[in-house]
Amino acid sequence: MSIDQIASEALRLSLHDRAILAEVIWESLEEPFTLRTNISDKEAIALAKQRNNEIDNGKAKVLQHKELMNRLRDDD
Repeated sequence: MSIDQIASEALRLSLHDRAILAEVIWESLEEPFTLRTNISDKEAIALAKQRNNEIDNGKAKVLQHKELMNRLRDDD
């Protein structure tokens, strides 16, 4: 079953059941609040500022969430 099929089925659930499903999936992720990286906070802030400058200068394109998800699905 594809992600789109699962999402379609999940969206048919009641609000209560969707909330429970979301919680179950979220809790199944290892350390959901911790992103493992080899980058320090200082480096991460510098990178974020660099990315922001690239967006401001037109060197990078901002994607809406829906467009990003579509691109990710197309890569499968």
